[in-house]
Amino acid sequence: MKKIAVLGLGKMGYGIASRLLQCGYTVLVWNRSYSKAEELISRGAIWAETPALAASEASFIVSMVADDEASSAVWMGEFGAFETLRPESFVIECSTLSAEHVASISTIAKEKGFRYIDCPVTGLPDAAANGKLTLLVGADVDHLEIVKPVLKDLSENIRYFGAVGTGTAYKLIINLMGAVQIAALAEGLALSDRLGMDRDTVIQAIESSAAASPQVIRYTRKMAELTFSKDPLFTTSLRHKDAIYGLKLAESVQSPVPLGKAATLWFKAASDADPSLDEAAVITMINK
Repeated sequence: MKKIAVLGLGKMGYGIASRLLQCGYTVLVWNRSYSKAEELISRGAIWAETPALAASEASFIVSMVADDEASSAVWMGEFGAFETLRPESFVIECSTLSAEHVASISTIAKEKGFRYIDCPVTGLPDAAANGKLTLLVGADVDHLEIVKPVLKDLSENIRYFGAVGTGTAYKLIINLMGAVQIAALAEGLALSDRLGMDRDTVIQAIESSAAASPQVIRYTRKMAELTFSKDPLFTTSLRHKDAIYGLKLAESVQSPVPLGKAATLWFKAASDADPSLDEAAVITMINK
């Protein structure tokens, strides 16, 4: 059975590692804090003290970390995975990163003889744990065919966009659109409050309206009632980070994104206030 290392055990990384164990793989795990790995270890995962140690035992390395800085650290930092990866190993980067970073790290991986799979995901942590993610892939076609059996165990949809970098490009586009939708929802709810409209009627109407995207449905009641999760699936800081990466991508091809810029400013304010809050808390900035 294939040995797969999972670097980063946040909610999504934990779900991915859990799913791989369920599928019968030998799974090595690394995280900055050991405590997040304990339940996985009790189910058979193997703890690695460093990304390098995890990579030395596996031919498929999955990373799910917060940002460019964390990705650089797990792959290329002191005791990073690139120190011990064997040629022809698969670097499967599932994190949402900047296009510039993906271009840089994939080039380094190729120069070292590794096979890079640009593979950000959409879906919530329960989808990761149940193999129901959608994978947004940019990769060499031949590399994708080899790694596809592993990716299929993690997902119900593999969307192939083309060369390395195109998966990340799509993820940044869709997350910037999400920032716009969530910020627009917050503005609309704040306006309805100021107009004295009945809250429950507004909630029900929005949730069944033409504007009711999954993002809008997920957050309408939370925003209207100011009932933010104490253990959020996505924080203000993560949404702001993704929006910033999306703006940089747009700027690199001189594509205007005025709505994206406006939404990014709202999430910057929310992140500056408290980076750990549920992203729905962006409405508190508008309600000030």
